[in-house]
Order: sequence, then structure tokens, then C-alpha cells
Amino acid sequence: MQNKVISILAAVFLLSGCLQTGTPYGEGLNTLTVRVLYPEGYSAREGAGISIESVTSSAAYRLLSGAGGSASARLPNGIYRISVSDREGSDVFNGTLDKLVLSGQDLQVDISLIRSKAGGLVIKELYCGGCSKMPEEGTYQSDQYVIVHNNDDIVTYLDGLCLGTLSPYNSNAANPWLDKDGNLPSFIPVIQAVWMIGGTGSSFPLEPGADAVICLRGAINHAAQYPLSVNLNKPGYFVCYNPVYFPNPSYHPVPGDQIREDHYLEVVIKTGQANAYTVSLNSPCFILFRPEGISMKDFVALPESLVQVPGSSIDRVVAVTPEWVVDGIEVFNGGSSSNQKRLSPAVDAGYVLLSETFKGRTLMRVKDEEASARKGFEVLQDTNNSTADFYEREKQSLHE
Repeated sequence: MQNKVISILAAVFLLSGCLQTGTPYGEGLNTLTVRVLYPEGYSAREGAGISIESVTSSAAYRLLSGAGGSASARLPNGIYRISVSDREGSDVFNGTLDKLVLSGQDLQVDISLIRSKAGGLVIKELYCGGCSKMPEEGTYQSDQYVIVHNNDDIVTYLDGLCLGTLSPYNSNAANPWLDKDGNLPSFIPVIQAVWMIGGTGSSFPLEPGADAVICLRGAINHAAQYPLSVNLNKPGYFVCYNPVYFPNPSYHPVPGDQIREDHYLEVVIKTGQANAYTVSLNSPCFILFRPEGISMKDFVALPESLVQVPGSSIDRVVAVTPEWVVDGIEVFNGGSSSNQKRLSPAVDAGYVLLSETFKGRTLMRVKDEEASARKGFEVLQDTNNSTADFYEREKQSLHE
């Protein structure tokens, strides 16, 4: 999370719960009370993390809920985004409230939490923003990749794992899927294409703590020409490559000699018109998913599985069932104040900011040091909240 968190002042105080950081200046402070509501069958717990962030400034505040599930703080007038995250064992609880207006009076809000499960496979890194062509002039964006990590204690198979990016492509674009009350649809709109790792069901095992690199564009040694880029021509890497559906060689060159053909992902369906697979440079929303009870090919053949993008006569999306999502990451444009959520709290209650493009910066998941030491392999933090789980790193982890 790249927002500046100002130091605590006397003007901010907690009425119940624990304020960790925060700092409003100026007069006209209001008491905002956040009451956390757990799903049926679960009792309110002390210590849920509450994040309150100004939509129009860089101010951010961190609270912990008290024993009754509530926390309060004094804040200046403004528009705020609130997210709540808690975890007990493999149960993850998340909730969000966007564009809350605080103006001239105290306010209490209730945030209902949605329960989900921490996943075995998680996104370890998403590199999407490109780099400089130095020592040449210009910028480069044909080297996007995602790293998938096995966070579980057992071998997990990648066979049949699907991936996709959401509509709208950018977080600060108009979101055609929001209803009049600002609610997201009951499905997840995957745009342009669904890619899938092939195999027979046990072809591609991933050991506990191991990684799998998926090249979203060229699986070549980009660093050979552009030193600030990365070498994606390595044994074991996967690649989104299909010259029939995406024939643009600038973004999808023939994979390098170290990439096996059975590591080329399949295009289950293409719904867009582009000649290159598009993942936003500054603010993608990206998911991994597996269908349940039906094959992905059979699912996309159902008429109800394809939905027209509102306001478009051409673009369609695949209406992915939220329960199928293995992991997701929501990225906000660090240069915009008009960002909007595209994933529900059950998948990702927060977001991570990408501050600049073409700088080689990447989005990395936080390592759980305690769990890693206990289990003897790398365990990554997984709260289904990208604000807590991810951070912006200065260079790609694959940069040599």
C-alpha cells in the first residue's frame, strides 16, 4: 500500500478499539464509528483490521476493532473508502464500503463481512507495468508475467487452471457493471479471453512452496535487448501463446527454445477483437479460477455464460462464477482518484496501488515469515485483501 500514512495526533482518538495510525489536520472533525458484522454462525471478534482511506487525498488510517466488533475515530470531512479484514485459521472475513461521505456530523456505519477460504494456489507476483528501453529511447511492455505459488502443504496440480482479466480493463474507467446503487453483478466479468493450462489432471504438479511463472506475453529473453526487462525463456515457464487468436508478433513472438509446447496455454474462448492479449498496464484486475461440476469448454458454450458489455454492441464477457475463483488481485491506478472496485470482498476486499508504469515496478505478495519458519517452505500471506497482502516492489523479482 503506497498511500502516505500521517503520524497520530491528538486530534484523532479511538472511542473503542485501537487506532494504529492516522492523522487528520484541521477543524471540523467528526466521529466515525465502524461496526463490524460477522456472518451468521460467527461471533464478533476483537482485532479485525479496519482500513479507512481518503478517496481525494493520501490520508490513511488503521484501526483494530474492539471486543464488541466496533471501532471509532475522529476524522475530517471527506469521502472515504473503508475495508475490513479478519482471519481465523483458513476462514477469511472481508467487507468493504466505498465512497462514504463524512460531512458535518458524526456517523455510524455497519460493514457486513463475507466469509471465504484462503486458497492453496495464490498469486505471488503480477508484473504488468512495463519498463524503459534503456539504453535505447522509449518504453517496453511486451514482458508481462504472473507468478503462481503453492501455499499449501500438499502437491497441487496446475492442470485446468484458468486465468483472465476483468472488465473494465482500468480501475479508473467507467464501470458499466455497477447498478444504480453501486453494486457489482453476481458474476465476475472476464473480458477478451479465457486462458487455461492443459494437461491430463496430473501433468503439472506444483510442490509446496514452489512457483510457476506464466508469461502473459512473450516467453523470450527480453533482457537480451532491454537490460531493465526480464528473461522469460526458461525451462518450466508457461506462456499465453496462440497465433491464431492473437497473431501480433510484437506482443506474442514465437516462444523461446526453453519453452515446451505443452506449456502453451489454451484459449478456451476469445470474446474480444484485439490481435494481442490485453492486460492493463496501470490497473488490471486479474483472477485465477477453476470451474466446478463442468468443464470450462462446456461452460462457455452455454448462452447464459456470455454476457454483452452494457453500452457495447461488440464486446462480450465470460460470466465467471465467483465461487470458482482460486485467487485474485485488484490493482488501482496510483495516479488517479477515480478508482473503483471490480472484485467483491469475497474475492478481494482491497487493492494494491501501482504508482508508475514503465519503471520495472511490480506487485509482490507479502511473505508470512512465521508460517514459513513453521512449515519449512515459503508461505505467503493470504487474507483475500490486496491492501494487506501485496506491496509495490521497485524491480521485477525475475530481473537478473
